[in-house]
Amino acid sequence: MSATNQTEQWSTCQARGGLASLELSELWKYRELVYFLTWRDVLVRYKQAVLGIAWTVLQPLLTMVVFTLVFNRGLGVQSPVPGVPYAVFCFSGLLPWQFFAGGLTRASGSLVTNANLLSKVYFPRVAMPLASVLAGLVDLGISLVVLLVLMGAYRVAPSWHIVFVPLFAALALATTLAVCLWLSALNVRFRDIQQLTPFLVQIWMFVSPVIYPITKIPAGPLRIAFALNPMTAVIGGFRWAILGQSWPGGYVWLSVGTTALVLCGGLYYFARLQGVFADVA
Repeated sequence: MSATNQTEQWSTCQARGGLASLELSELWKYRELVYFLTWRDVLVRYKQAVLGIAWTVLQPLLTMVVFTLVFNRGLGVQSPVPGVPYAVFCFSGLLPWQFFAGGLTRASGSLVTNANLLSKVYFPRVAMPLASVLAGLVDLGISLVVLLVLMGAYRVAPSWHIVFVPLFAALALATTLAVCLWLSALNVRFRDIQQLTPFLVQIWMFVSPVIYPITKIPAGPLRIAFALNPMTAVIGGFRWAILGQSWPGGYVWLSVGTTALVLCGGLYYFARLQGVFADVA
């Protein structure tokens, strides 16, 4: 495609305004670019790492060990699932959380990092944060295998609900993308966002049911507030699918509803700002 045609196509896209300017239907046409950006993200992360992809296994395992020592052995937090040790319960929560946290960290700076592409090539701009999120699926798949090995070591049989894992993986993807759309767009205008993201991730983890079940939160307004956290449905859903934990009930739908609102708002805000991405980034 010539530079003139690219400019004309981008101008037409901007003229549509609103969500139509995101050209979401064009993502399939540019699927090879999305694949390239996704795979490049995976390779860059492990290319010069001493342990390489082993970090994908070590990070959640070491975090699980620390949480087990502190919260289970030290503070007496127990797994609510009969026959499931706290270590397995904790790791099953870390599985989707690491995917979410990694996506936020990578995608928040995706537009700034790829600023040279923004000014030279036409493609749906949403492809950049999307590729950053999709790259985490590799880690999620590896971590899922590690969890199954850990369950085998503790002689914990997976629930038959495990067939629903892809459904909650899709929900994790949507939840992560929803927040990443906001962060990546905001970071173009306010570079403090990329510095703030690690702090946001750290705080968010402790208000998500990663190291404790939501049943530990007192029933009433406080539990409802926790249920509005988009990650509540993702983590609770993974544990229901893998460990057979009781279905969280109405709290899941509150969380899914929040995800839908954040995703729609993120798409709208991203569409409003994408016209200035090339100028500011």
